[in-house]
Amino acid sequence: MSTPVAVIGAGPYGLSTAAHLRAAGLPVRVFGRPMVSWQEQMPAGMLLKSTPAASSLHTPQGGHTLADYCVASGEGPYASDWDVVPVETFVRYGQWVQQRLVPELEQVRVVSVDRRADGFELKLDSGEQFGARAVVVATGLSGLAHLPPELAAAAPDGPSATGPVSHSSQHHDLSALAGREVVVVGAGQSALESAVLLAEAGAAAVGVVARGRAAVAFGAPPDRQPRLRPPSPFGNAWSLYALSHHAGAFRYLPAPVRRHLVRRVLGPLGAWWLRERFVGRVQVTQDRRIVRATVRDGRPVLALRGADGQGGELSADHVLAATGYRMDLAAMDFLGQGLRTGVVTRAGGPLLDAGFGSSVPGLYFTGLPAAASFGPVMRFVCGTEFASPRLARAVARAHG
Repeated sequence: MSTPVAVIGAGPYGLSTAAHLRAAGLPVRVFGRPMVSWQEQMPAGMLLKSTPAASSLHTPQGGHTLADYCVASGEGPYASDWDVVPVETFVRYGQWVQQRLVPELEQVRVVSVDRRADGFELKLDSGEQFGARAVVVATGLSGLAHLPPELAAAAPDGPSATGPVSHSSQHHDLSALAGREVVVVGAGQSALESAVLLAEAGAAAVGVVARGRAAVAFGAPPDRQPRLRPPSPFGNAWSLYALSHHAGAFRYLPAPVRRHLVRRVLGPLGAWWLRERFVGRVQVTQDRRIVRATVRDGRPVLALRGADGQGGELSADHVLAATGYRMDLAAMDFLGQGLRTGVVTRAGGPLLDAGFGSSVPGLYFTGLPAAASFGPVMRFVCGTEFASPRLARAVARAHG
């Protein structure tokens, strides 16, 4: 069989998977712009929450870690847990890995994927059509931005960077909101760092709305991690250790438990290094949930309600929803309708076997879509260490 394995996506998971497939001797075609989501959907000046040790793409060949890139490029060094990696450095690192290990990357878009008798039929935006023996979906966060329904009324045509309500993924240059009053919705790293970057970019006023009492919190610095708990890429804790180092066991948990853990573990928490930049510069409204959002005289207005039943309103020039991403198979419209309906889902994502294969033979998912089967580590770069070699071995066994 001469048809290739198609990898759709050229972010950390796509590049890592492609490198492992190539090392296994499989013919591979890889599609996408290298690190595009990190380059265009993350705000300029952002710093990675993950430590340098947890920010390397896993590759079958040595010499391709973030530390290796720092030596080769002269950037950094980013080595200790005290070092914070700029997103721009991480993008350049990913592109460096691509140039060295996936040089045949095709920077075109896959328009459609459909089944055929001996595999899959793919169509590219260049007009080319070709067959593939297997398809790996590694499209990252693309198309999965989540806007809570209570904000949707203020953005009937969807969130927009120039409208009253936007999603954080729609902003690369937050200085476009300089001089304006901005409310950020959310309590995770994306929300808190976006608020800080907005304040530093000259926004007239910045506020954060977060559900829950004391919802805005920051992690502990490296020297204050619990010493009697095992280390993980995300901090010292038994739960984090288990989820990081035993991701293969996660899929045996009941679906409701998996859904809960994916949403709650490694949930909303600012990085330890962000606290000093945040406190005193950003107004926090917490223990309040948004009931609805409207637009009044061109300004978005949020109706709030607390656990005590008390209400209130908050208005601004712009609302930025840093409300994360949710797996939505319907958003992957490049997959033909027949394929999408054939993919069994559980716990909010495709039900995957031990080799990341879906219920459609030959169709694999990695990265965020795999979190429902293998846990929250699949939302982070360090998850490539678990995912990529296993996926490549499974594809080689089934389609080599």
